[in-house]
This record gives sequence, C-alpha cells and structure tokens, in this order.
Amino acid sequence: MGDRFRSRLIEVATGSAETVHDLTADCAAFLREAAPGRDGLLNVFVPHATAGVAVIETGAGSDDDLLAALRDLLPADDRWRHRHGSPGHGRDHVLPALVPPHATLPVLGGALELGTWQSVVLVDTNRDNPRRQVRLSFLG
Repeated sequence: MGDRFRSRLIEVATGSAETVHDLTADCAAFLREAAPGRDGLLNVFVPHATAGVAVIETGAGSDDDLLAALRDLLPADDRWRHRHGSPGHGRDHVLPALVPPHATLPVLGGALELGTWQSVVLVDTNRDNPRRQVRLSFLG
C-alpha cells in the first residue's frame, strides 16, 4: 500500500487506577506525519482484552461520568467467572463489549475531523496493567 497506509504503535502509561486517557493530541501528531494534507481514515486500536476506545467530551466531567457508569454497569466484585487478577477483574474483560477496542474516524486535509467537544480516548478499567499500547493507522 506504500504511502496510502501508515501505522504506528504508541505506549500509554495508565497507572494503577481506572482512567480515561485522552489520545487526541497523539492522533493529531501522528496524522501530521502520516497524512499531511490528505483525506482518509484513522483507525485507533487497542490490542488488549481489557481496554477500549471511545469518542467523548473530556474535561467537563464526562470522562468521570463514563467511569462511574462503567462501575455501575460492571461492578468490581466477585460475580465474575473470569477470576484471575485483582478482585472484580473479570469485569475488565467484559468492558470491550461495551467500549470497543477500536474507532475509525474521518481525516480531512490531514486533520482529524471531530466535533467541537469530541476527543478520542483510551478507556482502561484494568488496574492490573499500568502500561498500554495503542495502534494508530492511517489509510488514505
């Protein structure tokens, strides 16, 4: 595919707490190199069984609201059959069914085409894995 397809793996430190980590600046930096002035698609993929990618507003409480909603939907208790790791870790393996491990977004003129308040985020409820990888791929 030559110049039409570019991909990069980035490392993200998520720590030992549930987190919503903003990837928007990382996506923009990647596109400046991979897609200057071009139209296409950016795929953001988390190659982990216990994390997801979302497009939400950040900084106004929505990121905390998302984590609170996930705690309500997927409590970290002993109900889960998947039992290795910290207590309630089985819920982390259900997370990608609700927050998928990928998002594909439009790129116009080399820039991510997001709405005014939208950000691309990594959603990670797994306290047992403090480092994550995210694959950014541009096709255009």
